Amino acid sequence: MTRAFYWLTLKLRFVVLMSSLLVSGATFVNAHETVPTIADLEVVEGNLTFSMRANVEAFLAGINLDEVTDTDEAVEAESYDALRALNAAEIEGRLPTLIEGFNAIPLITVDGQAIALTISSFEMSAMPDLEQPRISTVALNATVSVGADEVVVNWPTGRGALVLRQQGVVAPFTGYVDPGTSSPSILIAGGGEATAWETFTAYIPVGFDHILPKGLDHILFVLGLFFLSTRMRPLVWQISAFTLAHTVTLALGAMGWVNVPGSIVEPLIAVSIVYVAVENIFAKGLNPWRPFVIFGFGLLHGLGFASVLGEFGLPDGQFIPALIAFNIGVELGQLTVIALAFLAVGWFARKSWYRAGIAIPASCIIAAVGAYWCVERVFF
Repeated sequence: MTRAFYWLTLKLRFVVLMSSLLVSGATFVNAHETVPTIADLEVVEGNLTFSMRANVEAFLAGINLDEVTDTDEAVEAESYDALRALNAAEIEGRLPTLIEGFNAIPLITVDGQAIALTISSFEMSAMPDLEQPRISTVALNATVSVGADEVVVNWPTGRGALVLRQQGVVAPFTGYVDPGTSSPSILIAGGGEATAWETFTAYIPVGFDHILPKGLDHILFVLGLFFLSTRMRPLVWQISAFTLAHTVTLALGAMGWVNVPGSIVEPLIAVSIVYVAVENIFAKGLNPWRPFVIFGFGLLHGLGFASVLGEFGLPDGQFIPALIAFNIGVELGQLTVIALAFLAVGWFARKSWYRAGIAIPASCIIAAVGAYWCVERVFF
């Protein structure tokens, strides 16, 4: 009876692990990924401008971006896809209703008083491939008192995260506003720049979130490292090489010194996943060259991290704390992935059948998902 229970537990854990990998792969390859809204706030001689780079179609469709990371999974997915088929003029014609909703909150208060925003311009980016969001820029304007002191942005529930950046002043405010919350009071004259510690603590969750739950390709790569061997020494060598490499290119990419198009980086990241998974199948231990190969792949993953960080925009005055914090968040996410993998199958790692029964099948699935991504990112 005990032996039967033992094998039942093993099978259940393995099924859960495999199902998670398959769902992760299926979700990512068909993903209409959601992205944060980035807004620039500026007040010049009584004229307030609030310019948003956002997935306007998701807003108009009513998708709850607080909970949905893939628009295909939203109940409003059909409406969203129909909106994506419209041209810029047709989308712009639907914006007044959206802005009325913002004003009803109100989206912005100045010295405690609500202000009414109007649309001053609208630009829609060219349609990317159908698996990527179409980002538009909506500029909103309002007239405020020339002697006004403070602005507060009230970001509504359901709109996802907001990266808010003040422009045109010395020591500008730059912050991350969660949905359903308000920004701190932003001094119109400037001087509200976050401290190094505030920036540091704000960007750790951003880095972690890019791994869990959003970084499915990075998750599979880390799992590929894990399934070579659960013994500490090989794992430490691999993780150390990967961490060092992606830290280098993350920094270089964030500073703008290295810029490789996503059309090149993303397929190569998929190749890296295939490589580590396939090597797991044929290699029984850590080969001398594997840490060096992983270092090379880590450089690619770092460029991927840098592109995400670029979307959020690093505050000029707190570049270093933000960069370090984001990287720490990424590392914490990776370590969490490894810890969860240990909890799922680590107990079986010393069993004679672990490699044939768990590590190789898991690596086969990881390789298959990576291969699919590679083809999808190159040809579709």
